[in-house]
Amino acid sequence: MTAMLGELPTWKLEDLYSSPTGTDLDADLKRATADAEAFAKDYEGKIASLDGKALGAAVARFEKLSDLMGRIGSYASLYYAQNMADPERGRFSPNVSEALTAIGTKLVFFRLELNKLEDADLSAKQKDPALAKYAPWLRDLRVWRPHQLSDEMEKALHEKHVVGRAAWSRLFDETIARLRYPFRNEVLTEPQILDKLSNKDADVRKDAAKSFGKVQGDNIAIFSLVTNTLAKDKEIEDRWRKYPRPQSAMNLGNVVEDEVVDALAASVKAAYPRLAHRYYRLKAKWFGVDKMPYWDRNAPLPEHDDRVIPWAEAEKIVLDAYRAFSPDLADVGQKFFGTGWIDAPARPGKSPGAFAHPTVPSAHPYLLLNYQGKVRDVMTLAHELGHGVHQVLAARQGALMADTPLTLAETASVFGEMLTF
Repeated sequence: MTAMLGELPTWKLEDLYSSPTGTDLDADLKRATADAEAFAKDYEGKIASLDGKALGAAVARFEKLSDLMGRIGSYASLYYAQNMADPERGRFSPNVSEALTAIGTKLVFFRLELNKLEDADLSAKQKDPALAKYAPWLRDLRVWRPHQLSDEMEKALHEKHVVGRAAWSRLFDETIARLRYPFRNEVLTEPQILDKLSNKDADVRKDAAKSFGKVQGDNIAIFSLVTNTLAKDKEIEDRWRKYPRPQSAMNLGNVVEDEVVDALAASVKAAYPRLAHRYYRLKAKWFGVDKMPYWDRNAPLPEHDDRVIPWAEAEKIVLDAYRAFSPDLADVGQKFFGTGWIDAPARPGKSPGAFAHPTVPSAHPYLLLNYQGKVRDVMTLAHELGHGVHQVLAARQGALMADTPLTLAETASVFGEMLTF
């Protein structure tokens, strides 16, 4: 299979730091600590007294520090994602998270004090260009005002995150990465067994589905514990913050009202019969059965192109599609290839699925794939490259405003898919 796919790219994380034990990483951790301490000394308890120009300068310092901390955190996260089953990486990542949490605790006051400013006061300060530049960030920050807790409680929640929600999420990720699925005479990783579920051979799909279900079922106790713990953790925090419903915090972060999401969900649910149900009835008819077994949900259609698509061809397919729409778009996309910005091979221990990590504006995004040469893998490349291009273009907004809500981010990625397919 590897020979058929051609040479698959891997990340060049040296663009961030030389190594987990590198002097450059150690120096930046020390610099971040010193800068955070200096920032707190200069501004804690003083935000309300600053004029617009001085507050703009404070936000600029905070942005620079955010970029530095984001670079450190991104490196640890990506290094860990390369092999989540590696004990050394498993130690390194939480150690960095713990260090960044300690640094971040010194900075919690800044957002809290900004949100304590009265609207009229902040509006007056924003007349100065130094602060006006950050108006979008301040607007998005202040939507959390009604749900902000006391300073001490906010600091406590910040500090416990690394041993709370983050630790449980890490346990889930590491468990998934370590699972192996017996399949005939092979032992497969999750991406590999899931790939079998879209094989043209019905017996292959059935055997893969049975293996996947058994291994997942054998680990149901730990999955249940993680899920229930995270659900209760969220319920407690949501109750303290007075969110009206479980999804309200996410909707606020995505700059969308609960009612809009309700309308979307209701519309999609109402369309089930004429879309999803009709599709599966047609698919069953094409397969010559009255009712499809669950392992045939992702079965390719009879005329589906099941050939293995080499990486070089996948690159050409996606970039040609992007270029047909906009040469500028394709030129940005081209930056990801041959530069160590993409990690494509499906390896044991590697983070499953796919993602685009923006890192920070002072660096560049990284894409993770588990490429196995199927048409859907090409679609995944088109999707993640859409994210990546968006992240490159958004970087000019700076560390505080380059981030984007999910509602917009997925528009860019799905657009990349639509261009290609």
